[in-house]
Amino acid sequence: MNNRYEKQQLFQPIGYEGQKKIGNAHVLLIGAGALGSASAEMLARAGIGKLTIVDRDILEWSNLQRQQLYKEQDVLEQLPKAVAAKKRINEINSMIDVETFIVDVTAKNVEKLVEGKTVVVDATDNIETRLLVNDATRKAGIPFFMGAIVASYGLIYPIGLGEQPCLHCLLDTLPPHTLTCDTSGVISPIVQVVAAHQVTSVFQYIVGAQVDLSLKSYDLWTGENAAIDVRTLKRQDCLSCSSQATYPYLTDNRQTRAAVLCGRDTVQLTMPQKKFELKLLATGIQPIVSKLICNEHLLACYYLNHRIVLFKDGRVLVHGTKDIVKAKALTVQLLG
Repeated sequence: MNNRYEKQQLFQPIGYEGQKKIGNAHVLLIGAGALGSASAEMLARAGIGKLTIVDRDILEWSNLQRQQLYKEQDVLEQLPKAVAAKKRINEINSMIDVETFIVDVTAKNVEKLVEGKTVVVDATDNIETRLLVNDATRKAGIPFFMGAIVASYGLIYPIGLGEQPCLHCLLDTLPPHTLTCDTSGVISPIVQVVAAHQVTSVFQYIVGAQVDLSLKSYDLWTGENAAIDVRTLKRQDCLSCSSQATYPYLTDNRQTRAAVLCGRDTVQLTMPQKKFELKLLATGIQPIVSKLICNEHLLACYYLNHRIVLFKDGRVLVHGTKDIVKAKALTVQLLG
């Protein structure tokens, strides 16, 4: 298998020495949905040394339209995305090291997740997590390659290289967050475009090449694209990247504890102080629920016409509603 990466090494900007650097790199991928699965496959095929995948969710039928690592059997088995991703990546390239965490990224665990990584790749679906990872990577001095998609539109921006503004700096100047995949959908080609740009920037950074530091946007449907030099937007008083940085998203309780998931008729509730003993819980609720599934990763059931999924780390997904109050009420009714 010595020629596995031959074509990549023949690409002069990478070469043999660059390939060795790729093989020694450790990438943290936050999210294993559309962008995450596309990036994970590219990184795995390229021979990245170690890939850590963090994702909080399980697979649904609607994911298969754009999340390329997964198949119908994964949905039928109710696998967490991170677990299904690792399984597929091991089939693609058994030579790389893959670790997974089925957790929500929070102020309590983000610094540990970021620690020791070469780069962090953004594949999340919400601004709260991005701001949290922005602070953690700025504090650790690790690059953060941001990407976002909705409808046919994609946004790419590398953070933490040179004197560029961080995400916190740009927060007031980014386009208003009025479109979501829940309201506007998403087409799979834009996933590949954004993931390709993110992974290319990762390769450039790892091998020591110049990375394009502009904020880039693409609309595949209209053909519009832009590359914006945002250096003048860096704030000298930014609490996340200036010399006076206090990393507020790591120290303040700014994360949403109840959130409607992007593109889903689902509410996620996070209970930081609670851990679920899944088998014990399954025994207790079995008489009042239907279609109960319990495995080492999660407990899923139907309760009062809503599908409810519980994870070991204290998270609950309530499907069939976007009403946070109703989701909390159903959870209290089920768990006491």
